[in-house]
Amino acid sequence: MFSKFIRRPVFAIVISVVILFMGVLAIKTLPTSQFPEISPPMVMVSCAYPGASAKVLTESVLIPLEQAVNGVPGMKYMTSDAVSAGEANIQIVFNLGTDPDQAVVNVNTRIAQVVNRLPVLVQREGIIVNRVVPNMLMYVNLYSKDKHTDMKYLFNFAGVNLLPELQRIGGIGRASILGSRQYAMRIWLKPDRMRAYNISVDDVMKSLDEQSVIGSPGRIGRSDGQRAEALEYVLTYQGRFNDVEQYKNVILKSNPNGEMLRLKDVANVELGSEFYDIYSNLNQDPSAAIVLKQTYGSNASDVIKDVKTKLEEMKKSTFPPGMDYKISYDVSNFLDASIENVVDTLRDAFILVALVVFLFLGDWRSTLIPALAVPVSLVGSFMAMQAFGLTINMITLFALVLSIGIVVDDAIVVVEAVHAKMEEEHLSPYNAVRKVLGEISGAIIAITILMTAVFVPVSFMSGPVGIFYRQFSITMATAIVISGLVALTLTPVLCAMILKNNHGHAKKKTPIQRFFDAFNRGFEKLTGRYTNILEKIVDRRVVTFALLLAFGVGIFGISTKLPSGFIPSEDQGLIYAIIQTPPGSTLERTNAIAQRLSALAKDVPGIENISTLAGYEVLTEGRGSNAGTCLIDLKPWDERKNQPVAKIIAALEVKAREIPGATVEFFEPPAVPGYGAAGGFQLQLLDKTGTGDYKALEKVNEEFMAALRKRKELAGLFTFFSADYPQYELKIDNDLAMQKGITIGNAMNTLSIMVGSTYELGFIKYQRFFKVYVQASPEYRRLPEDILNMWAKN
Repeated sequence: MFSKFIRRPVFAIVISVVILFMGVLAIKTLPTSQFPEISPPMVMVSCAYPGASAKVLTESVLIPLEQAVNGVPGMKYMTSDAVSAGEANIQIVFNLGTDPDQAVVNVNTRIAQVVNRLPVLVQREGIIVNRVVPNMLMYVNLYSKDKHTDMKYLFNFAGVNLLPELQRIGGIGRASILGSRQYAMRIWLKPDRMRAYNISVDDVMKSLDEQSVIGSPGRIGRSDGQRAEALEYVLTYQGRFNDVEQYKNVILKSNPNGEMLRLKDVANVELGSEFYDIYSNLNQDPSAAIVLKQTYGSNASDVIKDVKTKLEEMKKSTFPPGMDYKISYDVSNFLDASIENVVDTLRDAFILVALVVFLFLGDWRSTLIPALAVPVSLVGSFMAMQAFGLTINMITLFALVLSIGIVVDDAIVVVEAVHAKMEEEHLSPYNAVRKVLGEISGAIIAITILMTAVFVPVSFMSGPVGIFYRQFSITMATAIVISGLVALTLTPVLCAMILKNNHGHAKKKTPIQRFFDAFNRGFEKLTGRYTNILEKIVDRRVVTFALLLAFGVGIFGISTKLPSGFIPSEDQGLIYAIIQTPPGSTLERTNAIAQRLSALAKDVPGIENISTLAGYEVLTEGRGSNAGTCLIDLKPWDERKNQPVAKIIAALEVKAREIPGATVEFFEPPAVPGYGAAGGFQLQLLDKTGTGDYKALEKVNEEFMAALRKRKELAGLFTFFSADYPQYELKIDNDLAMQKGITIGNAMNTLSIMVGSTYELGFIKYQRFFKVYVQASPEYRRLPEDILNMWAKN
């Protein structure tokens, strides 16, 4: 069968050219990533309840939602957390293989069944259900050199101008700004002025609701089946107020004498921020932190290139004077460097194989044939990778590196067999190839099937490790199969075209030939010595089994001492610093700690940029006034050859000891992107007593952490759980309240608005929707005794 290719050499060459062409097309279109996608699908449910404590959030929001979501199809487990800042999250982890989009739909359906049981303010704020995109692609800081540009302007400029453009780039799964500093109309009430004018918070809310409205007056001139006018007019109304002056002039009271009490008489009004929940800085200057995450299956390098192009385009056309951006983290830097190293290894391995073949065959023509056949097998493997839905990553490239030594064997077998026929039977290369194909084609097919059978079963392994081995085994198996096909089609044709029968002819004594003769004599001597050793011990079973036992014991002993792990941690050019201040610390206090850490860290060699976030921690992507994160961007690897990441972390830990009143821990990014938030591992303590006693759980947590600290192999121990958040309990004398005509609901509603804030209305500005928040001015709610100075209208 395969002898037909000898008679039709063009056909054999065309087959290989088609394989090469398809492989090159696959290389151009295959997505590039560091590792295969192994992180399980996750769905995040987020909600806000302004003014609520963590306990209230848990009992009124989290428990109903958890009961509804529990058991959703494909669910593996879920975790939830609530902070006293009035925010809560539920993270649902699904089994590998679950369709993430369908998981979002299923979770949404479950939540819709109980949403009416949740507090009204939670419903108004909205329950957000998102698919978690774990792979952080880029971390961009928008900043300005203009001293008059504040953080609020940076956040809103990014939200109005940057995010919509970035979200439309192909491959961007999610683009978000860390924090909620977007514009909001802030109405800061003055309780003492309100009491003087006998105005309650309900009066303020009612006036806003009645005067800032959306109007739909209709049209005039319509016939409606009767007599029609010549023209038809649409009646319009300006809609809800969207200007500070309009809100200031909202009328709270009026009388027939023309006297009017306006909102500006009892409150200050400004276009402020929705929440003051985060401080973002780059090298101690205000910034807006933008996180870009990648969709699965997209090419990270291409997406990042498109993002950089778009940012440069907007910088020239949209950015005001003094504004600029800094890419603090770019996954393509490490990804490209890693893949470049593997490609270099692939190149070096190919060159070494060619040199070894040349050394043993001693003929450049014989060496040229495997050198032409091997690339066909390697490049053709990319075609199979695309067919099986694989990506170009470290695992598949590693498989190609290892496969070089295997796929070259088939070509060498054919070349050696042709040389043997030419030497023994004095045949021409063409006739030698025809005879060889009839003798060894079955052996090559058998070897190909046997080698493939070694790797194919591995592809059926399950779990995260199975995904790694699946990509490895499929790449190896396809390279071997293609090499077998090439060995029976292209290699014989090349042998017939390139080889010459020089056997029996005297060879010229060139320097290269003298080197080969010397090498062959030395190799024959070495082979002879090895044969002599085998002859002496082959019939001595004790020696053989003793050596086998010694090697077995040695392997077992080394395996017990070598450290084990999933994927070794590598220097990715980024360090996370997690800051935790005591429970109850204000956001400003946490920000001061973060700024001090930034000032100390900038003197550490090897650090390029430091981005600080007060009020946000990267491990759980949660918020809290006593939590903070620093993203420390390191200099390129070639600029810090003597400063590995471990050495930099050690220097940072020394600097962090100079900061009192805070716990600071440093972590590297996870070895596998998306598989955890940082290097190392995390676990959850679960209270199954059913008592809901958080103090008891805190005691167990502290004892557990103390036991962990005694383990020498553990470092960077950290927990965000705390039941010591300072709080005051409100006790209302219901009898006295009812005597004065005040209900508990009225009193709590007053406090919810005055202290917790409320969002009732919204407005359109800059073609965006913004909220209106009503709350007591900060100077009226600084201390616990300020609460007793607030009043409710009877």
